[in-house]
Amino acid sequence: MTHPIVKSFWDQPTGSWQYVFHDPKTMKGAIVDPVMEFDPLSGATGTKNAEALLAYIRDTGIELDWVLDTHPHADHFSAAQLLKQKTGARTAIGEKVTGVQELWSEIYNLANVVPTDGRQWDRLFTDGETFMVGTIPVRVIFSPGHTLASITYVAGDAAFVHDTLMMPDSGTSRADFPGGSSKALYDSIQRILALPDETRVFVGHDYAPNGRDAQCEATVAEHKAQNIHLRDAPSEEAYRAVRDARDATLPMPRLMLAALQVNIRGGRLPEAEGNGRSYLKIPLGAFEAR
Repeated sequence: MTHPIVKSFWDQPTGSWQYVFHDPKTMKGAIVDPVMEFDPLSGATGTKNAEALLAYIRDTGIELDWVLDTHPHADHFSAAQLLKQKTGARTAIGEKVTGVQELWSEIYNLANVVPTDGRQWDRLFTDGETFMVGTIPVRVIFSPGHTLASITYVAGDAAFVHDTLMMPDSGTSRADFPGGSSKALYDSIQRILALPDETRVFVGHDYAPNGRDAQCEATVAEHKAQNIHLRDAPSEEAYRAVRDARDATLPMPRLMLAALQVNIRGGRLPEAEGNGRSYLKIPLGAFEAR
């Protein structure tokens, strides 16, 4: 099994992990789930994360082939388009993103404003599809539940599992967003846990419980043995009961209503209006307060 070199980048304000992986033989590489900063109080956006990714790529001598999103994120803006503009790398996401575009375009009343055919990305991957990063085969696993469009990238012995699994001491990710499903999430997790035990699992988020440092990596074997949601609720019925009960207590992500209207555009801000400035919409009354 091939062994890509993986470098993780932590965005503390959103609890998000971003990754660069590359093939040491050819120095071809890819970015996974890059973050664009957004301050909801000022409306300011930022490029600090993107600049850190680009600096590492430049200093390491990586030739960037892809900017990969695992799903349209609810907790941060994607920096995919910014990085494409800077590098010329291709952007990609799973083909089911069109369903997310349709769902959220209706919520935002963006019909005939945002195309819902996925054209915002250079490639829409299907379940089971394989592409190459240098000599490393990258297999796509459709892994819905957190969203209806989520995919996992398995690059050699490294699996980028987005918001399915958290670190073992935090369990798994929520499944209560529009289009989410605890049943679908359980099934997706089983597919991930069917990977070889030594597979390195890289998660999309960590909220560092009990004051520990933020972490991003555990093996499939470690998740099977230690993940609190899978260890304590091993059956589908038990897992779904735990997941649904937990989700009912969680507030909406702080940036969700801002982030989704950027991320269904592939990381583009809304079209600038006559004064040259972009604006975000808030769908009042579409969701209940928690």
